[in-house]
Amino acid sequence: MERKVRVVQFGTGKMAVYTMRYVLEKGGEVVGAIDINPAVIGKDIGTIMGKDEMGIKVTALENAEEMLRATKPDIAIVTTMSLIKDVEEALMLCAKMGINAITTCEEAFYPWNSNPAVTKALDETAKKTGCTITGSGYQDIYWGQLITSIAGSTQRITKIKGSSSYNVEDYGIALAKAHGAGLTLEEFDKQVASVDKISSEERKRIIESGEYLPSYMWNVNGWLCSKLGLTVKSQTQVTVPTTYKEDIKSETLGTIVKAGDATGMSAVVTTTTEEGITIESECIGKVYAPDEYDKNEWTVYGEPDTTVIVARPATVELTCATIVNRIPDVINAEAGYVTTEKFGDLQYKIKPLNEYVK
Repeated sequence: MERKVRVVQFGTGKMAVYTMRYVLEKGGEVVGAIDINPAVIGKDIGTIMGKDEMGIKVTALENAEEMLRATKPDIAIVTTMSLIKDVEEALMLCAKMGINAITTCEEAFYPWNSNPAVTKALDETAKKTGCTITGSGYQDIYWGQLITSIAGSTQRITKIKGSSSYNVEDYGIALAKAHGAGLTLEEFDKQVASVDKISSEERKRIIESGEYLPSYMWNVNGWLCSKLGLTVKSQTQVTVPTTYKEDIKSETLGTIVKAGDATGMSAVVTTTTEEGITIESECIGKVYAPDEYDKNEWTVYGEPDTTVIVARPATVELTCATIVNRIPDVINAEAGYVTTEKFGDLQYKIKPLNEYVK
């Protein structure tokens, strides 16, 4: 591509500050931004990034289509919510207009196994208009590509086990609430844990209805199985609250999480496959105590056993850099809803983004 890659940003919160800056630093061009928050609508994106004004104002969601038609972006970056049904409107707008889109929505990483109806609708629309929709972020590398690379150096695999923790304070109030942060244990059991106290048949029905609430690892296990060529036999999910012995102040929730109440949750997803390999993955999202920090640990068991640990990863920055480095892959991909295991391994983009676009 001879010109700069043109990008529109959906959502102008904390993640967008990084994605917009990274786009500019990689030689791209931010041509528009969209939000629903009255406090930021009309603001210049330069101001939002802590820079000089750039002449690009944040557009209200109701005026998004008009702005998109005027700016003609190559791709949209959606950094708003964690469930595919919550980003469906933004992604479907892009799909209908033939605009490629990549989102940090965690479920969007592999939504075929949690909300197939919405994913299929997006897939069919994007194929008609010739664009690509996908989800990426931290999990693309640290719960995905890193693990399958280790698997590639293993002679025989019996089990893959992973655990990753992150501070919900870094991602906004919607994510913190989705993890049950601030709830009493009784409230957590009713509002969060009860979702998974169901039979396989009931879970299947809920998934088909589009009302299932997957943990992040639900979709990660699906991605890993697809990438490794494994056939899923069964998949279960269990969520339990995390607690702390002392009160913890949550800036995101604007409250004090009382000692013994839920600071967040641990979700464990176990997948069995026809090939005999079990994948057991855990994500721990909570309001951190002063001595806690992000950690990512995975072990591939077999011949040989291999463990990789990433301590204190800069999860927000890694998520946003992954999104931006994926941009050429999305533009170059076939049309439809295409999950990233089909893109090939992510590569560092040393040259401007447009130089990688076919």
